[in-house]
Amino acid sequence: MAAGGAERRLRYLTTREVAEAGRPLLSALGRVYDLGPLLRERRGGVTLAPLLAAVGTDVSRCFDPESGDPLPRVEPRTGQTGSRFPLGTPGGSQPLAPRSDGVLPLHAAWWRDPRLQVGRLTAAPRLLRLCNALTGQNCVIEVCGEEPVGAALRRARGWQEQLEKYTACYGGVPLNPHLSLEQNGIPDGTSELRSLRLDPKDFIPTVFLYFNDDAGSDSEALQ
Repeated sequence: MAAGGAERRLRYLTTREVAEAGRPLLSALGRVYDLGPLLRERRGGVTLAPLLAAVGTDVSRCFDPESGDPLPRVEPRTGQTGSRFPLGTPGGSQPLAPRSDGVLPLHAAWWRDPRLQVGRLTAAPRLLRLCNALTGQNCVIEVCGEEPVGAALRRARGWQEQLEKYTACYGGVPLNPHLSLEQNGIPDGTSELRSLRLDPKDFIPTVFLYFNDDAGSDSEALQ
């Protein structure tokens, strides 16, 4: 689904972030798109209604996971082939062929437009607890297992100053902010816990933040 050429580095987002972004995001086949530029270019287009209705959701069901192309549907009244909702117009089919009146068909490949792709939808959402070893303050954040620890911990709102002045450790070992949680020795036991009918919320791994004077000047602080 990516446009040709090398794919730029994109950040990971959770389904909650897509749904609560406050801007027209949606996801498809693991990629997250911002429809803002498309909506501005085609302001008032009636065929945009299905896409607007899908904002904040995942529309992977509308695509072939192998080819990345929209799955076709046949309009029962006319026999016309079009794209599945929300790529086609509700109650009808959007023609796959160019129109003689010059109107752009909705199947114009917005899902292949590099301008619109703003991130990847995480396939490994997980919870992480932060605990300030000096003050005892703690919080639980939802992170993406694929992202570096530095990016994951920056999801903790209001903790930026602490992250700059403290060293993050797990099991007494300073974390490398450029590696993932798994690579830092923090395994994701979500699937195993659920298979045992245990609630992952009862077994959230804890990352301790130690004031740099206590952690040692040689420890790599989180940037």
